[in-house]
Amino acid sequence: MKLKDYNILIIVLFLGLIVSAQQKVSGVVTSDLGEPLADVEIYDKTSGKLAQTNTKGYYEFSTNKANLTLVFFSYEFQIKEVNINIEKDVIINQTLEPLGEQLSAVEITARKTKVFELSRLKDVEETAIYAGKKTEVILVDQSMANMATNNARQIYSQVAGLNIFQNDDAGLQLNIGGRGLDPNRTSNFNTRQNGYDISADVLGYPESYYTPPAEALEEIQVVRGAASLQYGTQFGGLVNFKFKSPNANKPLEFLTRNTLGSNGLYTNFTSVSGTKKKWSYYTFFNYKKGDGFRPNSEFESKNAFVHLGYHLSEKTKISGEVTYLKYLSQQPGGLSDAMFNEDAFQSNRERNWFQVNWMLYNLKLSHKFSDKTNFSFNFFGLNAERNALGFRENRQDIPDNNSERDLIKGEYKNFGFEARLLNNYTLFGKKSIGLIGTKFYKANNRSIQGPGSDGSGPNFDLQTEIYPNYQNQSNFKNPNINLAFFGENILYLNEKWSVTPGFRFEYIKTESDGYSKRINLDGAGNVILNETEFSDNINERSFVLFGLGASYKPNDKTEFYANASQNYRSVTFSDINLVNPNFAVRELIDETGLTADFGVRGVYKKVVSYDISAFSLFYNDRIGITLETQSDNSVRKVRDNIGNAFIFGLESLIDLDINKLFIQDNRIRFNYFLNTSVIHSEYVQSDETGIKGNRVEFVPELNIKTGLRFGYDDFQANVQYSYLSDQFSDATNSNSDPLGSSGVIGVIPSYDILDISFSYSYKNIKLEAGLNNMLDNTYFTRRATGYPGPGILTSPPRNFYTTLELKF
Repeated sequence: MKLKDYNILIIVLFLGLIVSAQQKVSGVVTSDLGEPLADVEIYDKTSGKLAQTNTKGYYEFSTNKANLTLVFFSYEFQIKEVNINIEKDVIINQTLEPLGEQLSAVEITARKTKVFELSRLKDVEETAIYAGKKTEVILVDQSMANMATNNARQIYSQVAGLNIFQNDDAGLQLNIGGRGLDPNRTSNFNTRQNGYDISADVLGYPESYYTPPAEALEEIQVVRGAASLQYGTQFGGLVNFKFKSPNANKPLEFLTRNTLGSNGLYTNFTSVSGTKKKWSYYTFFNYKKGDGFRPNSEFESKNAFVHLGYHLSEKTKISGEVTYLKYLSQQPGGLSDAMFNEDAFQSNRERNWFQVNWMLYNLKLSHKFSDKTNFSFNFFGLNAERNALGFRENRQDIPDNNSERDLIKGEYKNFGFEARLLNNYTLFGKKSIGLIGTKFYKANNRSIQGPGSDGSGPNFDLQTEIYPNYQNQSNFKNPNINLAFFGENILYLNEKWSVTPGFRFEYIKTESDGYSKRINLDGAGNVILNETEFSDNINERSFVLFGLGASYKPNDKTEFYANASQNYRSVTFSDINLVNPNFAVRELIDETGLTADFGVRGVYKKVVSYDISAFSLFYNDRIGITLETQSDNSVRKVRDNIGNAFIFGLESLIDLDINKLFIQDNRIRFNYFLNTSVIHSEYVQSDETGIKGNRVEFVPELNIKTGLRFGYDDFQANVQYSYLSDQFSDATNSNSDPLGSSGVIGVIPSYDILDISFSYSYKNIKLEAGLNNMLDNTYFTRRATGYPGPGILTSPPRNFYTTLELKF
């Protein structure tokens, strides 16, 4: 199909914002005492969730079906099924009876996870479309992961194919990637909380220094590569952290969790929430501190969040959110291979520090024009900074000389808005759902590099007047503007088939205005070269990305899905601006590519839940690190567009309900899961010598996570085993560091980890405990090119934690 024809088709599909012939079903759900019940979920027994009651117990949805079996579900009340015939708009009021006894933790979990399959997103959620996409939903409140430290290995255990950097024991930053994408600060995903961006700069610096605490989350929604149409251009897709909702049935709910663990770990998470008439709120404070598992790795973190909502009417709601994070951590530095083999937990960097101040704000308006048309408007912004300070000599075995330290300061001030309109309509006599939206984003960021103090503490003030001849100096302003227009449309061909075409238009303007210095000194420290290179670059581009998804549901338990989407990643400011003594940077161009998925998912006889898929990723002009031989036969690292890569593989998640299969006791939960990813990667084209045919960096060929979860009444236990095969850290596929003792280049060896955790609940009290890396394996997952290295960053050894939760 020609591009012009495709554009015409898109226009036709989005002209369907018209009145449909669907019928409206509405009503009020109350308790046996006549009180309205909020958050009652209403399901079509064959196709899934249709609606949820508001604070007044009211719900509504539209359908073109003549007959429905409605299921009314709430944790505290008995499930109710109602058969209805629909010839015109109908009102169905329902009363729910309370449960006759208090449920155990296992029974509560079973009611939600086994009565209804909620492990993936529906075709439509609020004003977003997910039909035909590979989606995964982590139900955080049911996880037995170490929530206090955001243990990503455990939290994301059932998301296939993720590669995770693990180099701290507090979970201060999330580092996940997949399918050959660099996990560093999750920069290849569009990272959001409650639907709005939280990274430093979506285009210029898409790294996430702030990670929401798992203890505050209800869900983590992961939409893989084909998410580009609605959420951006990223190769990785979307990660959206969905916070817990205010308690809709109480004016005040109080929860506090205190955790003690290895290496002086202490965390506190305290939240309050509730609803009073038209007002609702949810707020928390999260505190963390610890000594770290290596010398010189202490940390302290403070994180606060406030959500306030107000129902203007039954159809209109506004909400505001403010997030604040401040943390300071000492960084023990990287290791060379020899140092790691000698003592993996040593440190000879006492003066390296890292600080983050993060302020997010959001204002959201949600309006329902009718039961067919929803609208949302998100205004969001960020005012933040990050400061990195330290002695970062490329030779890790060289002791700190106690001179001035390298200081890198980043300032991020940006704001934007995103508006979405979703409409249910009929097209050629068939049900359709159309989405159109627009996004505006403006950033005014700054990056500064220069001399820091010669002291030992976290002093983040520049010392240029004292050290004017410091060699690594730069100062850049990086304003940018991004305007996007996007749309998708679900066209239901019949009850089983649907196709979802979509597009995204992007206009990007990035600027780099500043200078960098080139200063050379002789052996006595005298200046022999002092040059200033000024930069005033403006880069404007606009383009259209296209995507297409398809879904086939032969029955209500099985779905075949497929999708393909174009991807794009702009050159980031950190790629080109900073003066890094550890590598040189060539002139870089933006990266482009195509992601495709095909899979089958569903539930077999209520015993096995599965999602098995194949994927391919075409990655053009991939940016990475290669090696270059100099005229004096020395070797240096170079950041460059290395070439084109092709990555494909098979991902699968199988969850077996052993209790349902063999025991059949409602007081027992007994599950076994197997999460497997097998990936082949290869550079298929490169102008660099010795690159073509090599494996792509950060791609373990085998990635397995598997485990058992057992529960009896209010006691639960979980055992998880993780294995990743070896992976390379550079495109040359060096097995060891050819530069000597930097630790930056080389293979990341295979590793395996065993974790175990327990929990016990009694009324309003819950006790959790766990042992991570039970076998005490020594391993690493990351070779850092700069901060917090450079060099090998050791992963945590065996460690324990215990948490006491009180909820009223």
